[in-house]
Amino acid sequence: MTTTSAVPAVLSDAAAYAQAVEEAKTASAAYYEGGTSRLDDDAYDRLVRSITAYESDHPDQVLSDSPSGKVAGGAVEGDVPHTVPMLSLDNVFSDEEFTVWAASVERRIGREVARWNVQPKLDGLAIAARYEDGRLTRLVTRGDGSAGEDVSHAIGTIEGLPAELSEPATIEVRGEVLMTTAQFEYANQARTEHGGEPFANPRNAAAGTLRAKDRAYTVQMTFFGYGLLPLPGTDEALAAELAEEAHGALMDRAAGYGVNTPASTAVAGIVVPSVEQVLVRVKEIAALRAELPFGIDGIVVKADLAADQQAAGSGTRAPRWAVAFKLPAVEKITKLVGVEWNVGRTGIIAPRAVLEPVEIDGSTVTYATLHNPADITRRDLRLGDHVMVYKAGDIIPRIEAPVAHLRTGEEQEIAFPTECPQCGSGIDTSEQRWRCERGRNCYLVASISYAAGRDQLDIEGLGHTRVVQLVEAGIVASLPDLFDRVTREQLLGLERMGETSTDKLLAALEAAKRQPLSRVLCALGVRGTGRSMSRRIARYFATMDLIRAADAEAMQRVEGIGAEKAPVIVAELADLAEQIDRLAAAGLSMTEPGATPPAPAGEADGDTDAPADGDAGPLAGLKVVVTGAMTGPLEKLSRNQMNELIERAGGKSSGSVSKNTGLVVAGEGAGSKLAKAESLGVRLATPDEFAEMVADLLD
Repeated sequence: MTTTSAVPAVLSDAAAYAQAVEEAKTASAAYYEGGTSRLDDDAYDRLVRSITAYESDHPDQVLSDSPSGKVAGGAVEGDVPHTVPMLSLDNVFSDEEFTVWAASVERRIGREVARWNVQPKLDGLAIAARYEDGRLTRLVTRGDGSAGEDVSHAIGTIEGLPAELSEPATIEVRGEVLMTTAQFEYANQARTEHGGEPFANPRNAAAGTLRAKDRAYTVQMTFFGYGLLPLPGTDEALAAELAEEAHGALMDRAAGYGVNTPASTAVAGIVVPSVEQVLVRVKEIAALRAELPFGIDGIVVKADLAADQQAAGSGTRAPRWAVAFKLPAVEKITKLVGVEWNVGRTGIIAPRAVLEPVEIDGSTVTYATLHNPADITRRDLRLGDHVMVYKAGDIIPRIEAPVAHLRTGEEQEIAFPTECPQCGSGIDTSEQRWRCERGRNCYLVASISYAAGRDQLDIEGLGHTRVVQLVEAGIVASLPDLFDRVTREQLLGLERMGETSTDKLLAALEAAKRQPLSRVLCALGVRGTGRSMSRRIARYFATMDLIRAADAEAMQRVEGIGAEKAPVIVAELADLAEQIDRLAAAGLSMTEPGATPPAPAGEADGDTDAPADGDAGPLAGLKVVVTGAMTGPLEKLSRNQMNELIERAGGKSSGSVSKNTGLVVAGEGAGSKLAKAESLGVRLATPDEFAEMVADLLD
């Protein structure tokens, strides 16, 4: 698995090399001293690799202030000596590089490594926490590896680092301080409310916050331990145990003391016996990256046994028994060059960032979500800003924040629209998400075309061009008009509509009335829902009457609907009452086949948060992912129809593979999802095998 998205640049001569050294020193100092840098993590890694490659070819030209071979790139110093050097890690970027590195370790110790310990590389700042008789007395940064900076003022602001251990041990706990996604959002909110500039990303926020003193507000951070070692005054017996314990045992001991470790997360460290299994675990952790509530930028692989570590030894910058397997960058710095304002089918006016193209995680990103105008204001974004863009897994790229220290003064404020960009009507700004005052009618053609689509009512012959004709002729002004106002004579009066095409369209409209409730609900375009959510709502309530009767509390019982989304859906259904009544009167289905209504509150035994039919079916309880082209009995099914089939069979459809996936249906041309499923040991099925599993539900 090659993980780098770009190779390091080749430095052509001594002048280019010297310039690269200076740039790396400046970037490293800015990051370690204040949590800012003009380079993102991937760019810094590639710069240092370029420097190292040049020095390898020109050993006589190595500059004394080169960052290679130095902890923190040699950019920082400290005044609190470490009792044991606090080193950095060397990096590898592919399976091949790791395999070569592992072989070098085994050559150095003269035998195979007995056990490898594999754990996430947390994206934060390394610190040493010193405990005396079980009480936290001092926090020290890594510094230059031999001495660090005293940041004990941060005691009490770091979750996972207890003020007192469960035992009165005198000991040093080493680990990483970071910000979770939620902590980062709060940190930037508090920072901007107090007149500060937002941090570009959680890593920089942790570095800057850890050093901050005398702030008018407090921001919490999170600690994950990765090492234990004795201090002067440590009990001799305990010191001897620490020297002999394997890394995994040390982490168990740390957790027993009450210190937070990765064992409490979805990417807990594990011990494996071979290089091949290390690479499997690397892929597993990488697959979970996008789902984690904190950042990781790689996987740390260590010789687990103390004897192997001692035999391998350490260099001046890094231990020879541990390495960081770096993952592709999911964030990069680029420039915000514009903002587009798009109107959706429900009238929502959504801003979209236009970026200077940048490659992130194997794809070129030119747009990113901005959510809403309030989000732009909160992040203090301006045209011309350098911005940190984040992308992980299948998530739409988003802007974390402007890199404020790179501003030149030429940036411009982003202009918000004063009228609807689509139709020129007024804008309802009463909520965070602005909306055209005409709502759905603003984008009537798009709304009707969406409702007629294959995954909604599947009205054959009602494409975009035909919808435009119907709207411009005044025949259709809302979705129900298709079913209770359109006449054969009206259709025959349209250009290029003969008797045959008219009769086919009328037949298609009649067939649409037999679509299940989930399709009708989806066709209505309720804000806060889509195809999957419409299916979940319909499966849960079973009838349109029960859906419309649900209040926000009841709506939250549907999986994936939280406290913010529920009242929006309830309000939307109320606004659509007239259209729903007309659709029902026109004969469209208002029930979901196979679904059982939830029992009234207080009448059911056990959990009433799921419909009774949720436990039935051949796929009961399984999270199912479909990838590749379907063949055989499934060949004509759209992906939405496959998802409907999965849910009617009691399963849950999903678009991504993880360790919680129960089944992957892999058709022709299945790619990365199949590979991930194989690496995680997920059960696989061909289209024909899956068709047999759900044969009773196929038409």
